[in-house]
Amino acid sequence: MAPPPPLVLPAGVLGAGAQLHPVELMLQATPVVQLVVVILVAMAVGCWFIMGAKAMRLWRAARASRRFLESFWEADAGNRWTPDRLEDLYVKTLPLKGSPIAAVFKSGYVELARILGVAPKERRGDTDNVERALRRSATGELTGLEVMLPFLATTAATAPFIGLFGTVWGIMHSFVSIAGQKSASLDVVAPGIAEALIATAIGLVAAIPAVMAYNYFVRRIRVLEAEMEAFQYDFLNIVRRYFLTS
Repeated sequence: MAPPPPLVLPAGVLGAGAQLHPVELMLQATPVVQLVVVILVAMAVGCWFIMGAKAMRLWRAARASRRFLESFWEADAGNRWTPDRLEDLYVKTLPLKGSPIAAVFKSGYVELARILGVAPKERRGDTDNVERALRRSATGELTGLEVMLPFLATTAATAPFIGLFGTVWGIMHSFVSIAGQKSASLDVVAPGIAEALIATAIGLVAAIPAVMAYNYFVRRIRVLEAEMEAFQYDFLNIVRRYFLTS
C-alpha cells in the first residue's frame, strides 16, 4: 500500500500565515490602529513606572513610620512627658524622611511649642489649634501618598475601551477589504482581524496590572491613614494630660 501524499497547503494560506506576526501586523495596520497601540503602550509604560515609584515610596513610608513609632513609645516609657523629652524626640525625627506619622508629629509639636511659649492667659483654643495642625498635616501627607494613583485608575478604566475601539476599527477595515476585493478568503480577512485583536490584547495588558496595583496601593495607603489617625488621638491625649491641662 502506497503511503499517502504529503499535505500541501495553498500558497495563499502560507502567505497569510507568514504575515501574522504581531510586529509586522502593527507596521502594516491602519494609522488609527497604530495610534491606538501607541497610546496603550504609553499608558502601560507609565503605569509600570508609577507602580515602581509608588511601591518604593510606600515601602519607605511604612519602614520610617515603624521606626518613628518605636522611638515615640520608647520615649513614652514611664508616662512622664516633659517639654524636654518632646524636644529630644523632635530632634531625633528631623533626619527621619518619608514617614507621614513623623511629619504629623512635627506639625503637632511645632504648634504645641508655639502655644507653650505664650502666657497662659493669652491661650485661646489651645488644644483645638494642635488638633487642627495635626489634621492639616495628615491631610497633606495623605494627598502626597495618593499622587499618581488617579493615572492607574484612569488606565484601568479606559484602556480596555481604547483597545476595543482599535478592535472595532480593525474589523471595519477588514470588511472594507472584503468588499473591495470581493473575497472573504483568509488572506483578506486574517490580517485585519489579527491587528484588531492585538489592540484589544494590549488594552487588557495595560488595564489588568493597573487595576491590581491601584487596589493594592489604596489598601496600603488606608493602613497608613489609619495609623496617622490613631497617632493623632494618642498625641492629643498626651498634650491634654501633660501640657494643656488648665
